[in-house]
Amino acid sequence: MRRTLRRSCAACAKAKHSCDLRTPRCSRCIKRDVNCVYANEPGKALPSSPGHGDRLSQHPVNRRGTLTGYRIGSLDPFDSYPETRLSRQHVQRLIHNFVHKIVFQYYPLDLNATSNPFLVSWWPLALGDPALFHVSLQTACLDEELLAQKGFQASEMLMADSIALLRRKVEDRSLAVQDGTMNAVITLAAIEFGKGNIETSELHVEGVKKIVAIRGGINAVRQTSPLTARMVSWVSMLIVGHPQFKTQDDVGIGDGIPPPTPEWQLGSPPVENNLVELDNSLDIDPEVRTVFLRVRHIFQRAQQSPLPTTRLHDLACFVVHRLLHSEPDMAAAKMSPMSECISYATILYMFIVQGPTYYSHAVIFRTIVTRLMHSLQNQLHGILPLSPTSIDVWLLAIGMVASTGTAQYRGIGTGHGPWLRRCSWAIGAPSACILRAFCGLRLCAAKISFDPTGMLAVFRRNSPPGPLDSTVFHAVSFSRAAR
Repeated sequence: MRRTLRRSCAACAKAKHSCDLRTPRCSRCIKRDVNCVYANEPGKALPSSPGHGDRLSQHPVNRRGTLTGYRIGSLDPFDSYPETRLSRQHVQRLIHNFVHKIVFQYYPLDLNATSNPFLVSWWPLALGDPALFHVSLQTACLDEELLAQKGFQASEMLMADSIALLRRKVEDRSLAVQDGTMNAVITLAAIEFGKGNIETSELHVEGVKKIVAIRGGINAVRQTSPLTARMVSWVSMLIVGHPQFKTQDDVGIGDGIPPPTPEWQLGSPPVENNLVELDNSLDIDPEVRTVFLRVRHIFQRAQQSPLPTTRLHDLACFVVHRLLHSEPDMAAAKMSPMSECISYATILYMFIVQGPTYYSHAVIFRTIVTRLMHSLQNQLHGILPLSPTSIDVWLLAIGMVASTGTAQYRGIGTGHGPWLRRCSWAIGAPSACILRAFCGLRLCAAKISFDPTGMLAVFRRNSPPGPLDSTVFHAVSFSRAAR
């Protein structure tokens, strides 16, 4: 068919309006947000230059005529989304910020846009849930406003609308228990916690816990929405300061947080691989000992078969919940200083290796560091006359890494200098180089390399320092993750 000149697009012709013939869409079609078709080629805009229009017409365009070609599967987030009180241009900018930046800050364990759970699971859900959509935009808006330093008018409006929409949902029992409702409530809890509104934040946590109970427990939620279950359990713990959900037992019985499979079942180390330092004479709590040895064995196995990031997150969530869950009753239990040290150090190790996920863990991290330092003080006073063991060295190394940038960091070197020097003599040069840095040898902390190579030898029995054979000390190379 021969091309003929058309004096308007199909939409303008049908409405009998004048058309400015702009490509790929005329001004009126942009304003009305409808397809702009120049009839000679159905489904495409007539290009202004050969090949150029065909390429542009395949991507959505915003009001300013700029391309916004981000797509998740077949769903274009710029084409259809719940209505807000913000301008379309502002909403599209926030959407872009959310899908390109915020989702990877929330879940840095997966930087792949085709598999990140916030793009694959959360965002499609938000596009059909006005409350979750407003909350998602609010996270992007807060990020934008914090950088601009010009106030928080837009985010406050989104917060008010989010609360109003959530109130409508919770009035309907069928809507109240949806995944989108839980996602929205726990995110609002994190936002309020970040603003310092602790009481409001904890009220949100209590609300989402009630929804989880209605759904049959955190494990039941996990069966249908793994992302929701993981985020609710992890973020609620960060906010309140201790776990809000129990864990299942080691074989997966119960309605709490399940152990990571198959790692936990395979994580029981053979007897010959156990540490002599963890024998019964040290008065170590059996549960703490079991968790520590399993974690150590899991990371040893990970040297041959890498641990997927999702299962690393599951491992961190399970271990931290298992070790911290009894913390409020710890005073009554009268755990030994060594049990406390190993428990707190293992918790910090998991935080460091995983890094911040969903929301900053800085508050609870600092709390655990303080507790570890207190327990270390009690433990070191008891063993100072004795030769340090590999466990002692590991505890101190974790304490050094975890306390970097805090007041406790200097306290380790000044308070335990003689003991540190004794450690450095006992474990050899590769491991001692790190410890000596904390004994006043004038090494700048910023230049100290926490390379685990050689340090793992302190966990080997009857073996001198040598090549890396485990990742138990892998935390030292991730010290920045906790900042």
